[in-house]
Amino acid sequence: MIRIREQEMTGMASLIYVVEDDQNIREIESFALKNSGYIVESFDCGKTFFNKVHNKVPDLVLLDIMLPDIDGLEILKRMKSDFELCNIPVIMVTAKSSEIDKVKGLDQGADDYMTKPFGVMELISRVKAILRRSRNTSDEKIFKAGDIIINEERHAVYVNDEPVELTFKEYNLLKLLISNYGIVMSREVIMDRIWGTSFEGESRTLDMHIKTLRKKLGESGSMIKTVRNVGYAIGLD
Repeated sequence: MIRIREQEMTGMASLIYVVEDDQNIREIESFALKNSGYIVESFDCGKTFFNKVHNKVPDLVLLDIMLPDIDGLEILKRMKSDFELCNIPVIMVTAKSSEIDKVKGLDQGADDYMTKPFGVMELISRVKAILRRSRNTSDEKIFKAGDIIINEERHAVYVNDEPVELTFKEYNLLKLLISNYGIVMSREVIMDRIWGTSFEGESRTLDMHIKTLRKKLGESGSMIKTVRNVGYAIGLD
């Protein structure tokens, strides 16, 4: 299970992705960020960035516009239209300095814009400001397990980006399992958390809810594993 802003929630250093085709600039940015305590991964083109970002979501992206394969503005557009990536803060870093280029980036959802050449201290200052703002304004809590996504603020569930209609109990049951990813939840604990009772005679209610939940989740429903004589879990191999 991946929770968006995982580094922030666990107290780890923020993860920053640097997307820059100029090796010298990429190394300078990465070195400065690492020296400031951030975890940094760098990419020289859009393709390698997209190959990684869905598997490991960063806290912030430094994105150049002039890239060899995919234009930085197109990358930004794709990110903002993707449910999993749309909330990632983005700072555009580019040699283009015209006002129209800045307007395009900001209009498409960039959080800030830096023009080369720039000072290292300015870079770090802007990164800190964007991360601080992101943490203060991001109220949505999003959980992911496989293709299943839960948006707590919207009380919504998605599978492969398609909404799934769940009852109140089904939603809370799925949320309980995903928030305890990789942990076997006993029947008694689930009954107590969801139904407010640990009465064994009511456990058939749980079994029926698991059955309908698996059906509504489609192929992703197979992630809900039955642990014989114990309970249920998501995230078991």
